[in-house]
Amino acid sequence: MRKAALLGTIPPFVLKTADNPEGVDAQVFEGIKAAIAKDRYAFFEDFLNNFNNVDVLGGSRISDRAWQASFNVAAGSSPFASYACVDTWLTDFRDDVSKIDVPVLVVHGTEDRILPFEATAARLPALISDCTLVPVEAVRTTSVGRTPTK
Repeated sequence: MRKAALLGTIPPFVLKTADNPEGVDAQVFEGIKAAIAKDRYAFFEDFLNNFNNVDVLGGSRISDRAWQASFNVAAGSSPFASYACVDTWLTDFRDDVSKIDVPVLVVHGTEDRILPFEATAARLPALISDCTLVPVEAVRTTSVGRTPTK
């Protein structure tokens, strides 16, 4: 049997438009491009801190070394590609995902700061005929021992 899985997905369409009011304002993406053009290393630091929810999960679910490894990969990327890739995030996949004819498992974090759950994964079950959405709820840490809690 054929199946598919989407993990931390960008579809169906993240840009807010007249026919996509659930999307993210275009100014956000322009701000990202401006930040990359100004100082892409500072942008990568901010992006990775948000991507990994470092203020909540740093030291318990994401190590400093894992974060640094991600930063090193980003820093090694092409400056042009770092900037140009932002526009690819604005691809409208709504027509494409509605044509998927295999069972699809979608797993996405409810506290995703880069790809907001409500603007992305939460919308897919209405667009894909055989779709199972598994929201990954926020994981909190305590200050004592930094043990994960819900």
